Amino acid sequence: METQPIGGLFAARPSRIVIKVGSNVLTRADGELDVTRMSALVDQIALLHDAGVEIILISSGAVASGRGEFRRRGVAVGDLDSVSARQLFSAVGQARLINRYYEFFRDRSIICGQVLATKENLATRRHYLNQKHCMGVMLEAGVIPVVNENDTVSVTELMFTDNDELSGLIASMMDADALIILSNIDGIYTFDPALPEARLISRVGPADNLEACISSARSSLGRGGMSTKYRVARQVAAEGIDVVIANGKREHILPAMLGLAPGPVAATVFEASPREPSSLKRWIAHGRSFAKGTVVVNDGAAEALLKGGASLLPVGVTDVQGEFDAGDIITVTAPSGDVIACGRAGLGAAAARRAIGRKRSSAPLIHADYIYVYGPCD
Repeated sequence: METQPIGGLFAARPSRIVIKVGSNVLTRADGELDVTRMSALVDQIALLHDAGVEIILISSGAVASGRGEFRRRGVAVGDLDSVSARQLFSAVGQARLINRYYEFFRDRSIICGQVLATKENLATRRHYLNQKHCMGVMLEAGVIPVVNENDTVSVTELMFTDNDELSGLIASMMDADALIILSNIDGIYTFDPALPEARLISRVGPADNLEACISSARSSLGRGGMSTKYRVARQVAAEGIDVVIANGKREHILPAMLGLAPGPVAATVFEASPREPSSLKRWIAHGRSFAKGTVVVNDGAAEALLKGGASLLPVGVTDVQGEFDAGDIITVTAPSGDVIACGRAGLGAAAARRAIGRKRSSAPLIHADYIYVYGPCD
């Protein structure tokens, strides 16, 4: 297994970190909260907090916690569909989860506060900035925001893929120096980690592509998997933020990353790109989570966008999908089916359809100032 050197993972100690903790870290196999592990993680976060690091905690575990509470009490919930079951379990489980965090942080003389997010909260620029302001005020007051998706109201298409996706958006929104994703595995391996020849990949550069190493399997308790973690890590690193994927069940993993505890660290680090897009473009970059529609472009338009600095003109559009208004976020798809960009629509869907293929148009479908280009495989 490859490990990082003793002394921390970062060239300079981050001043603001987003830490995402997955369901498989926080719960036992029977669905009950692992309060011992929660307490140990809070101890580690408290050590970072006392060292002057601002922490935003993205915590999964509400649904698993609620499910475990019903099972522990022997209460039958009837024949519920998946959406209803998720709403019920999360409503009960979120209360248990935040109460545990409140007690653990209080015992360490730290105040925490709950933030429940939905895609709708972040889909408009105004709501996005309001959310950013709220968490900024909490950090200034020394409060640790504990963030989770509001599963009681987020259903089907309104849901984030998982909290990995939410954590990437929050890290970008809050101008974090680093995003740490804690799972029940040390990071990304060259092969299935169950195989003896598998090696942990310790560092990933901006130009490295690990698609061949990623399994599409999802976790047993959460909605995500390594494929989502990899996609989020690549995107956030491309925005100038270091990303670490590590095992949250390893003792002292967080302080060791910052050189506050001895020992090497087993983890995969995605090195931040020197590219640092504006706050507006970072919001747009994560807009694929809540995009209202999609436009398909021809090869010429795709090539122009990938080179950077170009607006998307109607002449390069071959199809408009979904219903959206001017100002909504939409994705841009190449003929291959790859999502290559995301942007703020300059036209509504009806006007965009009427303008398809026109060489002369009064306005671009997406202006260059309001488009974020991912790349051909993102």
